[in-house]
Amino acid sequence: MPGTDPAEAAAIVLGELPEFPHLPELPARGVGADLLGRTAALLVDLAVEVVPTGYRVAARPGRDHRRGVDLLRWDLDALNDARPPVLKTQLAGPWTLAAGIELPRGHRVLTDRGAVREFTESMLEGLAAHVAELTARTGARVVVQFDEPMLPDVLAGALPTPSGYGTVGAVAAAEAQDLLSTVVARAGEITGQPVVVHSCAPKPPIALLRAAGAGGIALDATLLGGVPAKLLDELGEAWDSGTTLFLGLVPALEPEQPPTLRDVATPAFQLVDRLGFNRSILADRAVPTPTCGFAGATNSWLRRALSLTRDLGKAFVEPPEGW
Repeated sequence: MPGTDPAEAAAIVLGELPEFPHLPELPARGVGADLLGRTAALLVDLAVEVVPTGYRVAARPGRDHRRGVDLLRWDLDALNDARPPVLKTQLAGPWTLAAGIELPRGHRVLTDRGAVREFTESMLEGLAAHVAELTARTGARVVVQFDEPMLPDVLAGALPTPSGYGTVGAVAAAEAQDLLSTVVARAGEITGQPVVVHSCAPKPPIALLRAAGAGGIALDATLLGGVPAKLLDELGEAWDSGTTLFLGLVPALEPEQPPTLRDVATPAFQLVDRLGFNRSILADRAVPTPTCGFAGATNSWLRRALSLTRDLGKAFVEPPEGW
């Protein structure tokens, strides 16, 4: 979300998306408010600090780590009076967390499999406390979403080493799936709800995410126009198996030409038609979302985009005549 006021952000989300709101993220506040800093604030018995290259493991919680904890607490305070039926919370998935935080000597946590496991266990322990607090404050059923923007680079071995002259070795798909399976299963036990995994890559690893047990897969549906047939097959198999697709359809930034509801809905209906499903599957196993985060959006577009997202949900259930 844009801005720095958690109360205003919560009011907008709860007002525009009353049936399925989310805990807003406000990265414009700086250190500790971005995806990695926010997730690090949940870690138990591990701490991070900020160095010129990003977040690094710290011996003990310092100013940077405490700032992330405080920012998250203020975000939770903004939800004190909310009583939604369901509430989504987002945090970095295990591979993005391991790729985005450094060990003391500057190498990524990703390069030490023992450290990867330690960070994952710490994150899951913190997640359990986080979900318990959200439930206690709001009474809502909590859905967890793991954001994995760096997973494709982890799988491809495309992340640079500290020197910049090499890349970190690729993680095998089986290994990536195994850790994700553990995380998804534990998060599902904590919440009692399906777990969503989000990848905004042009070619997200759909088969891997489904095999890892994700009950929902979030992706940018506007990028699916020219994807290989293999990826379309994976999407069809995911839908056919009962997985819910969180379809990114509403632009995160305001386009030059204001889109209509039909404009943003078209990629979803085209996807259904290409895969050979009845369009009713959109009502049963799809959730419309923005294509990416709104951090760079204007407040006017934010409200319009959230309104479009809500209207899309209605259109999935009852498509307007002529669509």
